[in-house]
Amino acid sequence: MHFASIRIITDDVDRLVMFYEKVMGVSAERPAPVFAELVVPSFTLAIGHSQTVQLFGAGSAVAADNHTVILEFRVHDVDAEYERLKPFVHEWVKEPTTMPWGNRAVLFRDPDGNLVNLFAPVTEEAIKRFSDSR
Repeated sequence: MHFASIRIITDDVDRLVMFYEKVMGVSAERPAPVFAELVVPSFTLAIGHSQTVQLFGAGSAVAADNHTVILEFRVHDVDAEYERLKPFVHEWVKEPTTMPWGNRAVLFRDPDGNLVNLFAPVTEEAIKRFSDSR
């Protein structure tokens, strides 16, 4: 099995695309006005309009209603990313902090309220965990 993508359902594709283009530093591919993909080597972040939900089944997803999933991106320097993103991230959940499991992390919400975590392994043990195949 190969993990392909995460899809966020939204009522405003353009707004989320612009946000994640800034966060991820890549341009989105837009095969349709109601759908976009931001592709990086490790995965694809797909963004679909709530109008597309009917293709999966009525009520199968609800825009801006995520309370369980955290989108996580490994970065080189959490503190530098925090400074870079300050101008356009409006809701910070946790400023840069070294977590008990050895990652330095910063958490914020995207415009739809989805939780986003940027992290970097900083302890010897954490660095070793990520040095193999991740």
